[in-house]
Amino acid sequence: MTTEFKICNCNRTMPLDAAAGIQLGKVLGTSALPVATELCRREVGSYLASLDGVDDVVVACTQERGLFAELAQQKNAVAPLRFVNIRETGGWGAQARSSLPKMAALLAAAALPDPEPVPTVDYQSAGHVLIIGPADRALSWAQRLGSQLDVSVLLTGSVGGEMLQDREFPVFSGKQVAISGWLGAFTVKWQQANPIDLETCTRCNACIEVCPENAIDLTYQIDLNKCTSHRDCVKACGTIGAIDFTRIATERSSEFDLIFDLSDVPLLTLHQPPQGYFATGALAEKQMDQAFKLTQMVGEFSKPKFFLYKEKLCAHGRNGKIGCTSCIDVCSAEAISHNGNQIKVNPNLCVGCGACTTVCPSGALAYAYPRVTDTGTRVKTMLNTYAKAGGTQPMLLLHNQEQGSALVNQIGRQAQAHGKLHGMPAHVMPIELHHVAATGIDVWLTALAYGATHVAILTTAQDAPQYVSALTQQIDIAQTILSGLGYEGVHLSLIQASTAAQLDAELASIEPAQVPAQRALFNIVADKRSTLELAIDHLKTHAPLAVDAIPLPAGSPYGVVMVNQDACTLCMSCVGACPESALTDNANLPQLRFLEKNCVQCGLCEKTCPENAITLAPRLLLTSAAKELQVLHEAEPFHCISCHKPFGTAKMIENMVSKLSLHGAFSGNVDRLKMCSDCRVVDMMANKQESSINGLK
Repeated sequence: MTTEFKICNCNRTMPLDAAAGIQLGKVLGTSALPVATELCRREVGSYLASLDGVDDVVVACTQERGLFAELAQQKNAVAPLRFVNIRETGGWGAQARSSLPKMAALLAAAALPDPEPVPTVDYQSAGHVLIIGPADRALSWAQRLGSQLDVSVLLTGSVGGEMLQDREFPVFSGKQVAISGWLGAFTVKWQQANPIDLETCTRCNACIEVCPENAIDLTYQIDLNKCTSHRDCVKACGTIGAIDFTRIATERSSEFDLIFDLSDVPLLTLHQPPQGYFATGALAEKQMDQAFKLTQMVGEFSKPKFFLYKEKLCAHGRNGKIGCTSCIDVCSAEAISHNGNQIKVNPNLCVGCGACTTVCPSGALAYAYPRVTDTGTRVKTMLNTYAKAGGTQPMLLLHNQEQGSALVNQIGRQAQAHGKLHGMPAHVMPIELHHVAATGIDVWLTALAYGATHVAILTTAQDAPQYVSALTQQIDIAQTILSGLGYEGVHLSLIQASTAAQLDAELASIEPAQVPAQRALFNIVADKRSTLELAIDHLKTHAPLAVDAIPLPAGSPYGVVMVNQDACTLCMSCVGACPESALTDNANLPQLRFLEKNCVQCGLCEKTCPENAITLAPRLLLTSAAKELQVLHEAEPFHCISCHKPFGTAKMIENMVSKLSLHGAFSGNVDRLKMCSDCRVVDMMANKQESSINGLK
């Protein structure tokens, strides 16, 4: 199956002509590409003709995506349709005339097959919404939304406002509100503390009329700061029984599909709150925007399951000891929790940032939307096509789909319209990701091995602070490796921009760094550690410096385990704790052995060691020793005093005897500690039999 490319110079505002079409066709392995001038208007017939077959169609225009998609739908076209932006990302800007290699790379990436489908997470919402907040806001919005949604109200304050006389929807009051769950499955708990129960109250105003302190207003809640406990209101309420001053604050709860939080300070302060939760504060404009979104959240919804979890590789815990907590610490949605010796990821709360996969040292967590292999194919295709088209010193700009894409488009438009910005440099290729935190050192180092002279990661105000911290740490690790190998320059950078001008200035200041003279040919694989091994091996093979080891910053996924031989008793607790088989014993000799390439520096061995004999040191060992078993400690075996079979070590038995000899269970049988397990049982049975015989006598 072939791909038909539809390109346009957008009313001659881009330097694309027939000669450029010939060159693009040659690079992309097809015939010369016709270059339209008004593909979305006068020449739309050319686009419609391309839809007649079943071959893929790539349209190099995203501005008119809606129009082109609608035309394809009207024609009942079956041809797969894809869109790519070559205008703001290359054709508009100070270096537009040098951007043809980048355009070819973007077109080639757009022509790649769609990634394989991933599992989905499904939600169902019937539109039962709980509106939380002060009476003046909550009741007003409840009345406006009541015709579209199934509304309930929880009043958390009585500042202003007036209760609606018609009982159109349930109204509660309370404090200490706790929210858990997600779209279609929220649980809300609160404390009913006010003496007036709004669900029982008939709003007859009898209590208001008799209250001498005017402590009750038309929200039918008692201001306990004004109340002096005359209890006239209780008498006025009579048998209705809505007022009870003796009520002990009781917890109430209910289930809802949606939450509309109008509190001054959101009840959920997560950077990535669960889907179905909308918080606005007192801002009327934000309330309008969120209310509209709220009304669209009725029905059945699905999203990708963004992660893959390989429990066997997880270095979170062993035997009740906690090791690596990187994924838990970085998750801004609190979707990851401790679950015994492993972690648990709640797919309903996961928002797909991918930061957990970036910081995971073992590869137990992998990103699935798209899979890392798909991202690797995209990066490799772009860099290979760019080089084939004659491009030099390529750089990559990783950005997210929302604010990142908006900034990329803005610098192109502003460069074209006003000429105040440079626009996207000709050698910088933007790559849109669901989230920039979803790629880590395995992808970055591989991109550099493929020939990229710099990888820039664009973050915006949309990104959680912990994502920025995690990316900064991972960049530090990768740059330390590259600098340690002798590659000159800065290879990775984190761009933090909130305006097009900031992004434009940052891109203009980036200088290409030194990379291998020969581009790597391997493909990114699903296993993170295997990809890292391939990338580092290529970088080492062509490195300017020959080094045996590179010290790494804290938090690195590589390192050595160091053992204090004077303290170590070879109890092998560390072997049982190691989740990656980096530490092993020897079935034939009392030896503690170490395979450095497997170590992820999780610290479980250090925390498990009863003698505090283990310390960790992050480093990258580049010699063959990293793949060979190294003996960290060994000792002469201790021989059973009964059968002379070797078991344990002399030091271990010595420590055991020293600690247990005064214990009541062993004080009279210390020699038993010096026996192997078989002889110990024989001795115990013999002693028991002798005692029985003596008892009969």
